Amino acid sequence: MRDKNATTAAGAGRSAPTAKRAGNSHSASDPQQQHPVASSGISASDKTPRTARGERTLRALIEAAIVEFGDHGFSDTSIVTITRRAGVALGSFYTYFDSKDAIFRAVVQDMSQRVRDHVAPSLQAADNALAAEQAALTAFLRFAREHKEIYRIIDESEFVDPDSFHTHYRNTVDRIEARLTAGAATGQFRRDIGETEAWAIMGMNVFLGLRYGVWAQDKSAEQVAAEANELLRRGIGVSG
Repeated sequence: MRDKNATTAAGAGRSAPTAKRAGNSHSASDPQQQHPVASSGISASDKTPRTARGERTLRALIEAAIVEFGDHGFSDTSIVTITRRAGVALGSFYTYFDSKDAIFRAVVQDMSQRVRDHVAPSLQAADNALAAEQAALTAFLRFAREHKEIYRIIDESEFVDPDSFHTHYRNTVDRIEARLTAGAATGQFRRDIGETEAWAIMGMNVFLGLRYGVWAQDKSAEQVAAEANELLRRGIGVSG
């Protein structure tokens, strides 16, 4: 049976899932998918929790949504199932989110932030620019193994909320490109590398995470990252 989380995350070689795009995802079979507050003019900033209890409720909703979207996908998840899993009253949902689209967007942003926060300490501990890329991939592979749902959620966001999908990958590439630029400035990388190489490294990392994080774990994260790092160091051409 195909792993329900084993989507390609980079959007390659597949057709759109059944998820509806943001702004048009309120299922007729789930009357709680929209609420009058959604048209009341309340902005997202007005929904920021102001108490510790509110922060806990918001966190519980996001954590529940991650599980629901990861297990069932956008279309088969409802506000009712999210609040039930979170142990939160249905009406309380609208204190924090206008719709299912809104909490999905928050989940994508949350997962993207988690990846960044998980990788950051390993970058700071790296001895040099090339070692930083190896450390970053090792950390990402570990994260992917613990949070396989990220692949389904990010993959589906291309069709549910394209802006969040593009932002996730654009921000990732920008961070990689910044590292490459810094490495070039200190003479550790070629000075002519930039955005194209950053996209290539990100693509490699994403699919290595899919293969060795989601599909199988027959190599350690450290071994996979070391082999990928050797590719970056030596290239694949044979010098004459």
